[in-house]
Amino acid sequence: MHSVEANGAAIPALGLGTWTLEGRECARLVEDALSIGYRHLDTAAMYGNEEAVGQGLRASGVERDEVFVTTKVWWTDIGADDLRHSAEASLKRLGLDDVDLLLIHWPNPKINLAESIGALNRVKADGLARHIGVSNFPTALLAQGLELSDAPLVANQVENHPYLDQRKVNAACRAAGMAMVSYCPLARGGDLFGEPVIAAAAKAHGKTPGQVILRWHVQQDGVVAIPRTTKRERLAENADIFDFALSDAEMDAISALRSQNQRICDYGFSPKWDRP
Repeated sequence: MHSVEANGAAIPALGLGTWTLEGRECARLVEDALSIGYRHLDTAAMYGNEEAVGQGLRASGVERDEVFVTTKVWWTDIGADDLRHSAEASLKRLGLDDVDLLLIHWPNPKINLAESIGALNRVKADGLARHIGVSNFPTALLAQGLELSDAPLVANQVENHPYLDQRKVNAACRAAGMAMVSYCPLARGGDLFGEPVIAAAAKAHGKTPGQVILRWHVQQDGVVAIPRTTKRERLAENADIFDFALSDAEMDAISALRSQNQRICDYGFSPKWDRP
């Protein structure tokens, strides 16, 4: 599995997303993922599963420094003191001295961004996080965050899949030396798996539609994917994407689906998204 180099961080190109996973199921899936070669785990304070993620990590027997662990501070907690408290609480739940990457989960228009970015920098300086970044930041907010941050931001985690055009965000990330981390990378399956261009590529390469879509992600410059699953067999399937490559024509055909511009995660507190 290759890694994406991003402002000093080496982020494994495929990780395990844990949103909605809970308790023993979450711990078991984390342990299973690490046992078959995953080295990137993604969680968040809001997910309510950091304790289970930490349990799975310890049960796996994999050395801590071999695993890239990301967690996030919820948008209501990104004021200076609150962000610090959230980071400390996350580490306690995870059972870790630090995380590899701490992200602002969503921007908050009621909290000054300079305050949040300053707090994020202090958490890094104090050794609670090895790297810092943001999530759900459109290009305008990303530019502000980069301007305000003394330490390099290494990632912007955003919804990204073939039904959503995130080229502007990715271009901004690459220009700043950052990775773009794709959540919901499979667009939750459904109609996407049945798209003729994806089905044709799957047949041509002897892969599943899901594998083709994940390959589309990691074959792009600077893109990391963190699919979630509840099935152990799907873990192995999702990881088996590094022994083939999509042709330029296949990549272009899948990318053309972006014209649908379908967004899954859009809430009342969402920022103003980039237009295609």
